[in-house]
Amino acid sequence: MDKKEKINQITEGVIWKQLLLFFFPIVFGTFFQQIYNTADTIVVGRFVGKEALAAVGGSASQIANLIVGFFVGLSSGAAVVISQFYGAKDKKNVSKALHTAFAFSIAVGVALTIAGIFFTRPALLMMKTPADVVEDSVIYLHIYFGGMIFNLIYNMGAAILRAVGDSKRPLYVLIITCVLNIVLDILFVVLFRWGVTGVAVATVASQVVSALIVTGMLLKTQEIYRLKFNQIRFDRRMLLSVLRIGIPAGLESVMYNISNIVIQVFVNNLGTDTVAAWGTLGKIDALFWMVINAFAISITTFVGQNFGAGKYHRMRKSVRVCMTMSMVSSAVMISMMYVWAPWIYRLFTTDSAVVAAGVHMSRFMLPSYFIYVIIGILSGALRGTGKVLVPMILTCGGVCSLRIIWLFSAGRMYPGINTIMLSYPVSWSITAVLFVVYYFMKFPAENRNAER
Repeated sequence: MDKKEKINQITEGVIWKQLLLFFFPIVFGTFFQQIYNTADTIVVGRFVGKEALAAVGGSASQIANLIVGFFVGLSSGAAVVISQFYGAKDKKNVSKALHTAFAFSIAVGVALTIAGIFFTRPALLMMKTPADVVEDSVIYLHIYFGGMIFNLIYNMGAAILRAVGDSKRPLYVLIITCVLNIVLDILFVVLFRWGVTGVAVATVASQVVSALIVTGMLLKTQEIYRLKFNQIRFDRRMLLSVLRIGIPAGLESVMYNISNIVIQVFVNNLGTDTVAAWGTLGKIDALFWMVINAFAISITTFVGQNFGAGKYHRMRKSVRVCMTMSMVSSAVMISMMYVWAPWIYRLFTTDSAVVAAGVHMSRFMLPSYFIYVIIGILSGALRGTGKVLVPMILTCGGVCSLRIIWLFSAGRMYPGINTIMLSYPVSWSITAVLFVVYYFMKFPAENRNAER
């Protein structure tokens, strides 16, 4: 390895170039992750029926997102801790944090599998899932939770690789497993006619492969973040550090998903066509969220490593650069999705009622998506410095709680899908203002001439 290769480009290189070099593998990886998820929806929507489409994309999807989202939040705690130690070149603590994170993934994976299998049906019934959708949803979630440990190991392993600046290899893993998932979907659903069971089995099989590949990468590396099976154990100090950052991030994700579950309950009352259209919207606009979340992950790692290296001016400048790139990207995506909405929906279903409802939903929601960019980037930047408690409170209060209050007040006075959707821009606007105020309180835009 030559001297040029040994330089940490995140703390030394040109900011916009390094952000993009880190961003693109993440966004492509998330794109393949979305294809991975969307393939399930397309296959069941076109080859099984709209009830199966609602089963995979409705309440079951919200429950799965709730559980996985919480763990991804927890894994971000490990990523921040590891990125800071890696930026400081602290080999001993990188190793301790890495092995604690893996032990945590295994323990939580086992617990979630047991809990998920037992509580799936009560949760679906509590969400008022349509009767013609419940049984398929139960089947899907039982199989999904059966493979939860592999899902969590992959997510933690990928978070660790990104924390040390390696966003390319998680992309390669997702490309492989995305192709595998599509092949298995076609095999199990189209050829074997297993229906929702086939989709679930394909998903779990792909997650097993992704977990094995990522673990193999960490086992074989010669860098300071090498994984060793005999060292996978809990280090109390590291676990507390990971949880200190990860729990607020996890709770933030949970609150988002709880508010989405409450929204799903209100949507469920509007019938199967609306449920199918709403679930499909979640797959379509995931294109937008994957880009913004990729920028958020990029800025978290970028800020984390520069914070660990003591380069605070560079850290602040990177936030401004990332925000600009995110806004420009959002403008392009929103325009394309608005114009192409009818054709995009027809990829998922041929049911005209579902297509009409979905196009209306997309065009109602899209113009307000710019607001969320502010929340996503500033939250990611603050997380990189280890400041997670106040952002969690702002998100839980401004986005989640306000959204729920809106639904139980305005949603009951003016029932309908428009009132439900309006809860998003209202809650985003208030939360974005709070994030801007908090960010500039903690990181005032000073000494700009000293920044490089």
